Amino acid sequence: MTTSEPVPADTAPARATWRDYLSLTKPKVISLLLWTTITAMFMAARGVPDLWLLVVVSLAGYMSAGSAGVFNMIIDRDIDLKMARTAQRPTTSGLISTRDAAAFGGALQILSFVMLWVWATPLAAWMSLAGFVTYVVVYTQLLKRNTWHNIVLGGAAGCFPPLVGWAAVTGDLNLFAWFLFAIIFFWTPVHFWALALMIKEEYREVGIPMLPVVHGDRLTVAQIGLYAIYTVVLSVMPVFFREVGAIYFVTAAALGAWLLVLSWRLYRHVMAGKAVERKVAVPLYLYSMLYLALLFVAAAADRMIFAALG
Repeated sequence: MTTSEPVPADTAPARATWRDYLSLTKPKVISLLLWTTITAMFMAARGVPDLWLLVVVSLAGYMSAGSAGVFNMIIDRDIDLKMARTAQRPTTSGLISTRDAAAFGGALQILSFVMLWVWATPLAAWMSLAGFVTYVVVYTQLLKRNTWHNIVLGGAAGCFPPLVGWAAVTGDLNLFAWFLFAIIFFWTPVHFWALALMIKEEYREVGIPMLPVVHGDRLTVAQIGLYAIYTVVLSVMPVFFREVGAIYFVTAAALGAWLLVLSWRLYRHVMAGKAVERKVAVPLYLYSMLYLALLFVAAAADRMIFAALG
């Protein structure tokens, strides 16, 4: 073929679309983070927060978390290429270059910080940036490939969204806001290790020292049970500080009881010498997401109702 001949359509290089850039932000992962941000705003306001503020924080929160997802994909593109479920990401397939992805992620983070600083509060902007740094630097760069404690310590990144929402409304962070942070901190290992048990061979193949890879299934399910207990205990503690009332307490107790039941079923299954099966790991993984979402709804509803009643 000479240089003057046209390139056949089926051999022309693919061009990235807006959908490809959107996928870099990990929308499915962000949904729960954004939920905790928004519900925390309702908690802080003890009612419906200002609509403009709600829109700004939601959009800026998505951009900040999305930016973290972009840089995570850039840093992990070498291992993503070796894993079947991540091999087709735009950063690994070459559809989006590292330079373009970095420019996109950087723009998202800068714009998010400015929006929160100008239209919310400086504290909300700093909390959002802290979550970004924790995920990209602490988790992805320092911990993920070096220690099985990666998800425990690095998981703190997912604890910042409710602080962003709270600070956006009040301009400060009280004890209850930090309870929200702590609940997510101890919930994260329960949620993530349930998934890690099912895909541990993928992590083993690429050399990522997740807990099931390093110490096996038995220690993992024991740790899941321990962190589930911590989560449930922490979830009811705000009641004793009169931050929430009976509606929240009953809901948190019921949700926590089922979290413990599913954790116990997984523990008993593995300790009986059986291999991890999806039928016992998947229910815990899926329910853990519902647990957190409903817990935050209960807290927001409780504070709104009791504020309305005076």
